[in-house]
Amino acid sequence: METLVPLLAVSDLFPRGILPYLLGGLLVGLGAAVIYLATGIIAGASTFLDSTLSYVSTVDRFNRFTYVQSRGWRVVFTLGIVSGAAVWGLLLAPDPTIWTTDVQWWRLLGGGFLVGVGTRLGKGCTSGHGVCGVGSLSNTSLVNVATFLAFAIGTAQLVQALGVTP
Repeated sequence: METLVPLLAVSDLFPRGILPYLLGGLLVGLGAAVIYLATGIIAGASTFLDSTLSYVSTVDRFNRFTYVQSRGWRVVFTLGIVSGAAVWGLLLAPDPTIWTTDVQWWRLLGGGFLVGVGTRLGKGCTSGHGVCGVGSLSNTSLVNVATFLAFAIGTAQLVQALGVTP
């Protein structure tokens, strides 16, 4: 009979231990639950970005009634995501070089563009589908998250096989 891997051995897989990831996951889940319970809106970051764009765009898709009606608190939420990361990175990060990368700017820009296209094609992002949709057992979200993971794993394997470096 195989022995079970002790929890401490599994914790070696996490660079900073299990606790930061556990707390982060609990806070993300709590935030998504609070937003849903308070507003009835699923907390997907791509939808929040769409509603924020209603301030500067005349495109009908960005100016849906629900977006315009709720865009004030959605902007605060979006700014909270960005400023929370900035505060952590600038004041609380144990290693200030954590924000540096050797990846060229054009690769980052291209990757960001492809992620944006993917969120439109998938009708949502990993926060909406992965956190909220899977949590509510949505079939669409389960398929989307499986697709996200399959393509992420495939892309990582392809990049590694081709020897692409930053």
